[in-house]
Amino acid sequence: MKIYKFLSLFFIAFTLLMTTSCRSNDDDEITDATPGNIQIKFENGFNNLGNIVLGQTTQTSTNGQKHNFTTLKYIVSNITLIDENGGEFKYNYNNPDKGAFIIDQAKAQGGIVSINLNEIPKNNYKKVKFVLGISPNAYLLGQNGQGIFWQKAKEEGMAWSWAAGYIFVKLEGNYGASAANISYMNHCGNMGDTTANGTANLYREITIDLPTTARVSKNITPSIHVVADFNQYLSGKTALTLNSSNDMAMGSSEHLVQVTDNLTGMFKVDHVHND
Repeated sequence: MKIYKFLSLFFIAFTLLMTTSCRSNDDDEITDATPGNIQIKFENGFNNLGNIVLGQTTQTSTNGQKHNFTTLKYIVSNITLIDENGGEFKYNYNNPDKGAFIIDQAKAQGGIVSINLNEIPKNNYKKVKFVLGISPNAYLLGQNGQGIFWQKAKEEGMAWSWAAGYIFVKLEGNYGASAANISYMNHCGNMGDTTANGTANLYREITIDLPTTARVSKNITPSIHVVADFNQYLSGKTALTLNSSNDMAMGSSEHLVQVTDNLTGMFKVDHVHND
């Protein structure tokens, strides 16, 4: 009888101990606010079919013009993650040295160019916002305020002189009516201080919804797969045709303003992995 009572008490004590331990572990996981990381993958394609092959993949525009890319690069910066309550986390905002990235199709692996963001607050994020290019406020910090990224941009052909500024989007390739056999070059970007120079401002913010939340924690590094549909280049908001008046355009001409406005509509999130 005494043995039975002892075993019963031991079993009750063991059960209580295990229950308390499980609750403690669950509570620790809930209250653990350790930052995590997040990855954003960019896949450049035509009509939502990814992996443009430079010099090969050819698209026909709305106006019936064939075109391809031999160079496809763009800058993204001022990335902002928006949580389920509308709160915003700004990743190295207006700090190009740490928060600007060059997406270069020539460096794609399996059609993907990935960027990795560190020290992201634990949260469930439902939207991502970013800038196509560099914000005027960041540029006005001066060359010394962004020396690392400025040097990188120059090395990768994404900058003019400092007075002229950054190339936001660099598109080069060939075009034509029946075959893509005429060279073109469209380099979009702000020409220095746009207010002082009286030139067009190509600064554009882009906000895209996530189909499922990105759940950042110390144990989960979400991967956000962004597809960029470059059919929008000539067949977006404004149907454009390349010709001798615009096929060697650089800066922020009317044609390049229209190109920029078209490209802002090319991004969407295909899926999110929470691994």
